[in-house]
Amino acid sequence: MQTVKILIALFTVILLFGGCTSDRSTKVYTTKEALQAEDIQEGVVESVEPAIIRKDGTIIGPSGGGIIGGIAGSTIGRGKGSQIASVAGSMVGVWLGDLIEKGVTDQKALKIIVKLNNGKKIVIVQKADVLFQPGERVNIFSSRVNNTKRVSKLPEF
Repeated sequence: MQTVKILIALFTVILLFGGCTSDRSTKVYTTKEALQAEDIQEGVVESVEPAIIRKDGTIIGPSGGGIIGGIAGSTIGRGKGSQIASVAGSMVGVWLGDLIEKGVTDQKALKIIVKLNNGKKIVIVQKADVLFQPGERVNIFSSRVNNTKRVSKLPEF
């Protein structure tokens, strides 16, 4: 039982450190992005809808959950019953580990469609730390460093 507790604690720590996602905020810049010129275009928000930014799948959650589930299942019953419980525990652990990882790493986001002043439309998905409304005038910042784009409200005068 002590081993199971240690594995659960280890799995939690690994999941939390492995679950760090890159920030897709209009307000957060990495050290590489800071002090770099960005190109700016103006436009009008056409629509906004909720989205989720999900970290590309890793094996940390499912594999950790499978290991813990298998160990926990193996403590149930004896002989064939223990083996069956171990397999079932592993399968449930993989599923739960995947759900937990997604819950830790998913970020609420916005899918923003902007009609630029030149008539072209673009869509940008970014962290939902600034809310936008259709009809609102915005700036689109285009990074010269990593080809990312961000939507930012135009300052009101």
